[in-house]
Amino acid sequence: MLYRKLGSTGIDVSILGFGAMRLPLDGKGAIDPDKSTYMLKYAIENGLNYIDTAFPYHNGQSEIFLGNFFEQYPELRKKVYISTKLPTWLINKPEDMDYYLKHQMENLKVDKIDFYLLHSLNKDYWENLMKLNVLDFLDSAVEEGKINYTGFSFHDEFDIFLEILESYPWDVCQIQFNYMDENYQAGREGLKYAASQGLGTIIMEPMRGGCLTRNIPEDIIEIWEMADEPKKPVEWALKYVWDYPETNVALSGMSSFSQVQENIKLASKTQANSLTKNDYEIIKEVRRTYREKIVIDCTSCGYCMPCPKGVDIPKNFNIYNTYKMFDNDNGIKKHYHGLLKENQRASQCSEMEACGKCNNICPQMIDIPQTLQKVKKAFEK
Repeated sequence: MLYRKLGSTGIDVSILGFGAMRLPLDGKGAIDPDKSTYMLKYAIENGLNYIDTAFPYHNGQSEIFLGNFFEQYPELRKKVYISTKLPTWLINKPEDMDYYLKHQMENLKVDKIDFYLLHSLNKDYWENLMKLNVLDFLDSAVEEGKINYTGFSFHDEFDIFLEILESYPWDVCQIQFNYMDENYQAGREGLKYAASQGLGTIIMEPMRGGCLTRNIPEDIIEIWEMADEPKKPVEWALKYVWDYPETNVALSGMSSFSQVQENIKLASKTQANSLTKNDYEIIKEVRRTYREKIVIDCTSCGYCMPCPKGVDIPKNFNIYNTYKMFDNDNGIKKHYHGLLKENQRASQCSEMEACGKCNNICPQMIDIPQTLQKVKKAFEK
């Protein structure tokens, strides 16, 4: 296993982190404890030392599983760092923050959480947390010895990322980054800036929730096979993220033992700056081919915003384009319902009652109300 320094913390972290949000399931939809234990034990014994979880993962069972696992294997607990997150969308008053932190410590059966992140920050969640003095909460939790390091995971535009990053002496940030999302949300620019400021960088969705590694279209496979050294899709995805020296750890939501084995093997030999010029040309062509599958010519310029009904039009269209680009129906539907509040979804715009203001100002001349109905049909049947 290869390791990198986690920002300014001085900690050596494995470049592969275990994302505990896609653990194998039993026949009833719950975490399969035997398979998950076997996978996690193997990963730690083979050098993986960073585990990422959160309060809602597996309907609240991920933290509990990890707490039980490390109670059973206390010698392995000493070898790893555990990261979990405050459920920001559930915070309505200052006391809620203390409540969830206490509850999560009990779930994990720890006296101190190694890394505590504000989960899935966007503009709305951030503004609400700031009103509730979240930074004072973090200071107190650190001073009281309840958490070691602070951070945030992020899902919004780049300017919001900068605002959050510069508001507090964070230890780490967790951002989405892969070869399709170079300029999405924080993106490559955010990765490089965070690293330059001494933050540890944790990459989520390096494989876009599996979209970059499963059900690969035939035309994409043909491009991959043009490389000087052919690689599997999972290798392309992880090597791209690790090729950036600014990347400290990439999370993989592994759900089978074979995935654990394969990912650890890659994490034991992939150095930064190892991809060739030709490799990047291949990746560029794959990216171009995927993007040709885009069906809504929305550039996210934002001219259509704000919508009088509250619909987040660019985000609806971005998720729908992703749905058409990748054959991952269930994954994208979860993305849609997870990232959009109910009042931001396409169903809030009725084609029959649409005000039509957005149509008058869209530079791409998209019939926005009609197109939103396609989004609604795809995700809100």
